[in-house]
Amino acid sequence: MIQRFSTLCFTFVLTCSLTVAADADPRKPAAIQTQEVPAVSADIVAKLSQYQNTRTAAFRGWAPSGNGMLISTRFGNAAQLHLVTQPGGRREQLTFVDEPVTGRFIPGVSDGALLLSVDSGGNENAQLWLLDRQRFQKQLLSDGKSRHLVQAWRRDGSAVVVSNNRRNGKDMDLYRVDPRQPDSLELLMEVNGQTWEADDWSADGKWLLLRRYVSINESYAALFDVEKKERTDLPLPIEGKAAIGQLAFAPGGRAVYLTTDTGSEFLRLARVELATREWSWVSDGLNWDVDELTVHRDTGTVAFLINDDGMSRLFLWNPATGQRRSEFRLPLGVVSGLEFSPNGTSLGFTLARPDAPAEAYSLRFSDGELTRWTFSEIGGLDPASFVAPTRIQFKSFDERRVPAYLYKPRVATAAGEKLPVLISIHGGPESQYRPIFSAATQFYVNELGIAVLHPNVRGSAGYGKTYLQLDNAEKREDSVKDIGGLLDWIQQQPELDASRVAVIGGSYGGYMVLATLTNFGDRIKAGIDVVGIANFISFLEKTAPYRVDLRRAEYGDERKPEMRAVFERIAPLHNTDKIKSELLVIHGRNDPRVPFFEAEQIAAKVRSGRRSVWTVFADNEGHGFAKKENADYQRAVEAMFLKKHLGLK
Repeated sequence: MIQRFSTLCFTFVLTCSLTVAADADPRKPAAIQTQEVPAVSADIVAKLSQYQNTRTAAFRGWAPSGNGMLISTRFGNAAQLHLVTQPGGRREQLTFVDEPVTGRFIPGVSDGALLLSVDSGGNENAQLWLLDRQRFQKQLLSDGKSRHLVQAWRRDGSAVVVSNNRRNGKDMDLYRVDPRQPDSLELLMEVNGQTWEADDWSADGKWLLLRRYVSINESYAALFDVEKKERTDLPLPIEGKAAIGQLAFAPGGRAVYLTTDTGSEFLRLARVELATREWSWVSDGLNWDVDELTVHRDTGTVAFLINDDGMSRLFLWNPATGQRRSEFRLPLGVVSGLEFSPNGTSLGFTLARPDAPAEAYSLRFSDGELTRWTFSEIGGLDPASFVAPTRIQFKSFDERRVPAYLYKPRVATAAGEKLPVLISIHGGPESQYRPIFSAATQFYVNELGIAVLHPNVRGSAGYGKTYLQLDNAEKREDSVKDIGGLLDWIQQQPELDASRVAVIGGSYGGYMVLATLTNFGDRIKAGIDVVGIANFISFLEKTAPYRVDLRRAEYGDERKPEMRAVFERIAPLHNTDKIKSELLVIHGRNDPRVPFFEAEQIAAKVRSGRRSVWTVFADNEGHGFAKKENADYQRAVEAMFLKKHLGLK
């Protein structure tokens, strides 16, 4: 404690004058504190303003009548829910809250009531609200302090399964509640240190499909008798650990659909007859993960998505004929949020493309007609100016090929001039960069003339379970070595400038930024760490109690001496003497995932070595900046930082 206090005192003395200067910036939101960050320049504001006024829209479900969509979009400071009654129609805003809102219409009823989920300042302790649109009333359904997650709905809307940690602050126990009667909350199952989720509720209301999540490589399925409160395991056909991605009942409840990688490198879609435990495979021959499925409650038609090297492919499967239909012509991009229309003739979803903002769409099955429902503003920019990426692969230290996406400016560089490079590393780590629209990426490419690379280093999802496990525990630094391979690839490209490379990443990607700076500092000009991990030991000791066991399954257990020694060795916090690059650290004080302490300690440690660190901290944010004014300021600071340290005009 004495050592940390001394470091912070030194940091205060070193930066107090810079802090005062930064606080004079009239463009800085009131909830943000900075150190060493100059005032945002007028030219940055001018270039960014149009990109900061692009919007996206996400499909959140069909209206009960089927004559409209619930969508999420942002007009003010936080995303809210809106109703659109026809393609291209007027958006009717339904929620007016200072925080981002998620929710859906209560199924099986026609009065248009919604169940909403809202947290406070990014703390992820979401509270549940009933929005009665007929009475113009909003009623709190939860306790106002615990963390709540909405899970499976009874199909008539009379009850919903929610999980919360009210019992001990850690275990997300399962409850049943009538959304119109908050006092009806009834405990279904105490999870006792495990993570259980309810994926679906049978049509007769008697059974729940539960999934126990241990890690991305290990899950278990079970049937749960709602009245008896008894659980029956649903074993996989092959012994051994396997992942289970999603579960859903077939109509009538006599069969179950699920995705699993048992006996395969990829998540396959299976149908299981509950009476006989007979398994059949729906997605055979499609050697990519099935990443989403939905089942029509009457016809039993199954719609599912394949993640084909980051791009979505949509399929329909008819259980009566066993035929699979796949001739839908969707634009290249990422599809999510599948839901059948109430009459079963169409499918609603969000389509996110790399060169156009995400929008809500529907697809009619009879003729394959794709209909766009929302038309989000793009800040007056020319849509033809947006850049789509190319897929590349590069060779890493062990000859393994690593996939990545490359965005390059449309405008050719002058003769002999090379492009500076920004490497953007995704979080997770068991996540994947998928090519969806990013106003920030388009700004970097079109306005700053930067080539942007998004690698899917080992440990990324989407490329099979072997690839997924290549960075686990003591192999953590192998994924960092992949960035070394990417730097080698950049050096071999005649149009890219290997002497002007920066890295950016959030969450685990923030750790990757810091680790890249400590391993390849002489090859990196600058790094931007957004809500990143500086030391796995302090991260695991301070992350929210309901998360710690899940993170230990991925990263390793810091309580074991041999793993603790690995963490001590690889922690960027203990290797700051190797950081030769410029550093920007961004974090929200309410972050329950990666504690704010991670940002404080890395900034203090680097400054103790008399190196400059720009810091941007927000009082009203958590794991990433969700409020528009904060996110806009973050982007402006990032742009200034890159412009300065990559030598941009």
